[in-house]
Amino acid sequence: MDLVAKYQGVVGRVFRNENSGSSEDSYVERLLDRISNGVLAEDRRAAMLELQSVVSESRAGQMAFGAMGFPVILSVLKEERDDFEMVRGALETLVGALSPIGHAKGPANEVQPTLMNSDLLSREVDNISLLLSLLSEEDFYVRYYTLQLLTALLTNSPQRLQEAILSIPRGITRLMDMLMEREVIRNEALLLLTYLTREAEEIQKIVVFEGAFEKIFSIIKEEGGSEGGVVVQDCLELLNNLLRNSASNQVLLRETMGFDQLLSVLKLRGTTYKFTQEKTINLLSVLETINLLIIGGPETDPGRDSNKLTNKTVLVQKKVLDHLFMLGVESQWAPVPVRCAALHCIGDLIANHPKNLEELASKRLGEEPDLEPALNSVLRILLRTSSKQEFMAADYLFKNFCQQNPDGQTMLASTLILQPQSMIHAPVEEDINMSFGSMLLHGLTTGENEGDVEICSRAASVLSHVIKGNNQCKEKVLQIELEAPTPILGRAEPLLHRMVKYLALASSMKSKDGKSSTSENVFVQPIILKLLIIWLSDCPNAVQCFLDSRPHLTYLLELVSNPTTTVSVRGLAAVLLGECVIYNKSNASGRDAYSIVDAISQKVGLTSYFLKFDEMQKSSLFTSAKPFLPRKSLTRSSAASMAEIEDGANESSDQKNEHPMLASVFDSPFVYFLKRLEADIREKMVEAYSSPKSQVTVVPAELEQRSGENDVDYIKRLKTFVEKQCHEIQDLLSRNATLAEDLARTGGNNSSPLERKVSGGSDRVQLETLRRDLQEASQRIETLKADKAKAESEAATYKNLAGKTESDLKSLSDAYNSLEQANFRLEKEVEALKSGDIEALKEEAREEALKESEAELSDLLVCLGQEQSKVEKLSTRLRELGEDVDTLLEGIGDDAGADDADEDEEEEED
Repeated sequence: MDLVAKYQGVVGRVFRNENSGSSEDSYVERLLDRISNGVLAEDRRAAMLELQSVVSESRAGQMAFGAMGFPVILSVLKEERDDFEMVRGALETLVGALSPIGHAKGPANEVQPTLMNSDLLSREVDNISLLLSLLSEEDFYVRYYTLQLLTALLTNSPQRLQEAILSIPRGITRLMDMLMEREVIRNEALLLLTYLTREAEEIQKIVVFEGAFEKIFSIIKEEGGSEGGVVVQDCLELLNNLLRNSASNQVLLRETMGFDQLLSVLKLRGTTYKFTQEKTINLLSVLETINLLIIGGPETDPGRDSNKLTNKTVLVQKKVLDHLFMLGVESQWAPVPVRCAALHCIGDLIANHPKNLEELASKRLGEEPDLEPALNSVLRILLRTSSKQEFMAADYLFKNFCQQNPDGQTMLASTLILQPQSMIHAPVEEDINMSFGSMLLHGLTTGENEGDVEICSRAASVLSHVIKGNNQCKEKVLQIELEAPTPILGRAEPLLHRMVKYLALASSMKSKDGKSSTSENVFVQPIILKLLIIWLSDCPNAVQCFLDSRPHLTYLLELVSNPTTTVSVRGLAAVLLGECVIYNKSNASGRDAYSIVDAISQKVGLTSYFLKFDEMQKSSLFTSAKPFLPRKSLTRSSAASMAEIEDGANESSDQKNEHPMLASVFDSPFVYFLKRLEADIREKMVEAYSSPKSQVTVVPAELEQRSGENDVDYIKRLKTFVEKQCHEIQDLLSRNATLAEDLARTGGNNSSPLERKVSGGSDRVQLETLRRDLQEASQRIETLKADKAKAESEAATYKNLAGKTESDLKSLSDAYNSLEQANFRLEKEVEALKSGDIEALKEEAREEALKESEAELSDLLVCLGQEQSKVEKLSTRLRELGEDVDTLLEGIGDDAGADDADEDEEEEED
């Protein structure tokens, strides 16, 4: 207990200095004295109860207990194991000392007694070993309070407790044995294991080895599956902790128990329309488990990909899609978070998995004879739902279905057949008998009011997935024509033109009502622009169709230069204009690439045009784009808020700068696609400025033969004029190319040097040299950035250590100051005693000396009396023998006197 003594001497003084707890200190000290030195058992138990009350209600009591109480309480746990009542009281006291008192909140920099007490108790491994040994006691409350105490320790000092438990033989085994105990103890042990396995990989392995999977599913079944309470939630959280970062644990679960018991938790029982909050949390936890199996393990695990593929295959074979569609599509009574999580799981299951894609494509929902393709049902939800979160989840499903699945895209595009005129303006609710494509077209062309434009944007997002990277589908959709022939084009209105019309309509709605539309429908224009960009990409026929209507180009130029629109809208409009240049194969006047470049230069300006790319790339949408958004794990603290999410409730953090739906528009693949497209646009712009136009519209007067001029002179003059014109043209082209290169560099500071392929110009060799130098400098900058990040990380670590050291030094300084004050007080007392009480001390010394001399004199008188009696007896005897006593005694006194006189003389001579 040397550590406790030090703690009492230093930290205890810090406690008492920070809180005026002197009365608490003395009270706690008296209680501890009664516990350790008391004679009567009842008095010791009463003192334990009082101590328990003090530490559970007072921070000062917790501080005082931390300074002096641990040796006494731990002694009770060690030496009085047979007295269950005392052991219970000791454990409850420790739990109180480690439990925060909610209503007593001090300053942020104040010492927290619960943290300090936890640190003290967990610092010695023997203390943890002692607590674990108490789990084998027969008394119910001893085991119960021990588990509570370990949970409190784990909350305050998780790392230290994990290390201690790992170092104790059979430490985890004892905790696992508690799962087979009575319900209350089992639940406490389950909660403790949940906290213990969150980050500790070694503990996770031991827990799995001890049969955790079997025990978890046994408890879940006993508690009623998803209908169970918080115990099922704790079981599922423990299961997720074991599976989250361990591919080996996932393989063990799959090959030993299988996924049947897991999927049985997803099965809805009883009344499917009744979803309590706890049931919602349990279902979300199971869906998180399935998502962890789909992920397959940590990215660093070499076997992750194969494990992920196997998990997906087995899950679909076990009919997981039936359960997921029941939760996400068929059971519309399910809460929004459950429906969204189920749709996300379906999307993850089919991503890059051909067999699962085929399974979903052939999946039908409902009952005979009203079976409907599952994709139709998901599309209906996407178009009808009032929840933007649910729309994004359904859109995520379609995105994963179409990604790297040309056959699936072609299948969906083949159903794009326009309905009869009577069905075009029918309500969305009457789409039950439509095919997938017809329903999608119905959503694309439903109407022109604000709500219908939002539905159109949702349908446009699905259409962008259907045609992305598939020219066959693009051409198929390009042939779709709407309504009756229009007099302007002389034919029916193409679907592409209708999308541009809705793009302009969304802009006008925003300008009319800046209060609601701007905030709510800010995602409509970006979604439609994304569709147009994907559609026109590498599709000259789509570009030609877009430019067939002259107002389209005019509107797009106005959109790029409109300062009231968002950065993302201006940037996407600039990209769409660039596609009209790089994928333009037309030679018609006013529609060719050169004409588009001239229009951009005149209406917007090349410098301003290129700046639109830079502004978009600097926006948070571009900089924060990631391949995927990791989902937060569900815990007791986060599950309740997650279960209560209504639409928009979890968007507060994302809505600070951008609407959350824009994050789904600007996903990582689309951002990469835009960056690559920008490089091609810059190259094409420079090429257009560097090359001569194919047509000459002005014939100079010098080319006409003058009157009276013979043919020889006319030919010479023409030759001289042509040579002069050639020199001027070459000079202009060279300067034009250099100017275009400067514009591209000025407007594209963020683009990669390797992506700027500039052709033409007299300084090409020098430009290539500069490009190589810039590439090397960029590599050096990246290296320096990495070194800087590493240095900053180390600096942060050292800063934290310095902060901790400073805090410790402050505590020691305060303790030292208190000792200095006590020492100064004692010195004053000593000085006062020296100056004021010296005479009393002298008098007392004199009295002591007199007492001693009187005692010595008394002893001498007694000795003399004894000697006198002896002399008298001897004198009487001598007289009896006839001796003259007076004659014998005459010389004795004189001899003695003479001897004394001689001794005095010798001393004087010396």
